[in-house]
Amino acid sequence: MPRSKRARLVPLTKTTKRATREHKSEFVQEVRNAVDNHEQLYLFSYENMRSSKFKDIRMHFRSKEGDDGMDMPSKIMLGKNKLLQISLGRTPEDEYADNLRHVAKEITESVGVLFTSRPRSEVEEYFANFVEPDFARAGFVSPRDVFITNEMLFNHPVSMVEQQFRKQGLPVKIDNGKIVLLDGLTQYRLCKEGETLSPDKCKALTHFGIKLSEFKVKLVCRWSGGEFEKLD
Repeated sequence: MPRSKRARLVPLTKTTKRATREHKSEFVQEVRNAVDNHEQLYLFSYENMRSSKFKDIRMHFRSKEGDDGMDMPSKIMLGKNKLLQISLGRTPEDEYADNLRHVAKEITESVGVLFTSRPRSEVEEYFANFVEPDFARAGFVSPRDVFITNEMLFNHPVSMVEQQFRKQGLPVKIDNGKIVLLDGLTQYRLCKEGETLSPDKCKALTHFGIKLSEFKVKLVCRWSGGEFEKLD
């Protein structure tokens, strides 16, 4: 096991403004307990975060049994990047265990930490295969052309012509009680490959159930027994 540095005092004055000193101290201790109680930790990054999508990951690692049937609960911590850095330590002098400072250095933007004792191969295979289709958000760059057809419009109530579709720029009308494209069109290109999507176009894509985005989690680095390893 790596040399423990738990006896060191940790300054908490440069962390989040709203948290009380007691809450900060509890968080630091929680992180350090997780280091002590698990064989390894992974730092991961994510894009297009959706709480409903991430719930699947939490549930997977909340279960106590690994592939080999052994009891090995894991812990995931998100947010509070500054406190995570302080908990792990940012210098050789204040790091909680050897080489955790290298993990702290990688904690920026949208990241989280997984503390686990599951086999390395199981953890890394799970994240390598974890991809969930998702609806695009404003600012997302479309990976392909998307076309809307009359058949796709037929399934929507005529009230959506004024309430939604025309506001979103779709050239539509009501014909014999159905929504159809104007000027005899059979299809309309809603967005093209490489286009940065506006909020209205994202709403339209959602109406038609078209998912252009993907929710992924990427492993950034791994720490175990005092050894640090970059993974990306």
